[in-house]
Amino acid sequence: MHALKQRVSEDLRNQVIDLRRRHSLRAVATMTGLPLGTVKTLVSRSGAFRDNDQHRALFTLPTIRVSASTAPAVQVLPSQQRVTGDKEVDALLWLRSVIATGQPGPIATALEAAKKIKTPLKELEGRYTAFLRLTNPDNPFATFSSIGFADLEALASKSVRDQALRVEGAARFGDSLFANTDAEVFCIKAMDGLQRRGSMLDYDKDEVATRFHARPDLMPRTLTDCLCELKYWSHLYWLRNVVDIYGSDGPPESTARDWFVFGLLAEIRPRDKTEALAVFRYLVASERDGMAESESILCNLIG
Repeated sequence: MHALKQRVSEDLRNQVIDLRRRHSLRAVATMTGLPLGTVKTLVSRSGAFRDNDQHRALFTLPTIRVSASTAPAVQVLPSQQRVTGDKEVDALLWLRSVIATGQPGPIATALEAAKKIKTPLKELEGRYTAFLRLTNPDNPFATFSSIGFADLEALASKSVRDQALRVEGAARFGDSLFANTDAEVFCIKAMDGLQRRGSMLDYDKDEVATRFHARPDLMPRTLTDCLCELKYWSHLYWLRNVVDIYGSDGPPESTARDWFVFGLLAEIRPRDKTEALAVFRYLVASERDGMAESESILCNLIG
């Protein structure tokens, strides 16, 4: 290492690290005129391309704590009600309300009971749609609630998933699910005084980047760091969304941070094919592969 310090100036060392953030090791060697082995050594010893443990600690959800208050409670089944006057439609409405409890036992019973209904469920969906249209003649959106009325399997899957998220949110946060997390507080402080130009997403991207780059200790160093943070924001959103659909976005500063980190997927070079593949899978699974940044991200992944 002593010999390496003699041969490479601090400025050149910093240049190598900066170039490596956007280019392959071989490309950095060509651009700087350094041997490939020297570039590899400089990059490895810098530690700049290892996962950032301090960043990871901030963007990690609280540990799940199981208690009597967060354990699933015994559900009281909803009472049957006369809603439409059509016995079969009302029976299906009741089965849907049972499924909506999110409890596996009652859901399984409800799905079995639905199989005993002689009329095709799609026909009952049509009858329910007609009822909504008749009773809400001035509301063109009234029939929207009948969409998927007959798809009990989809409702069951969503109900179980939502219930699991509700239990997880309580186990991780207790009564503080909607309080700003340490990560959100960091974003708010980092962007203090930065004015929005319009909508809640309308911050100047360069100004946002400048604010977050000013805290290098909490910057993602690798694509894996980026994916971990993006997963954090997504998971936090869904934990809140299942409880309150209108209170799940969090502060606008955290939304700006999420998009900033998403943009870093186009800037930080993948360390290997496995990391590149993980980013590609994230793009597809998150349905962000159609975003404006996606082409740049894909170009970054393939070099």
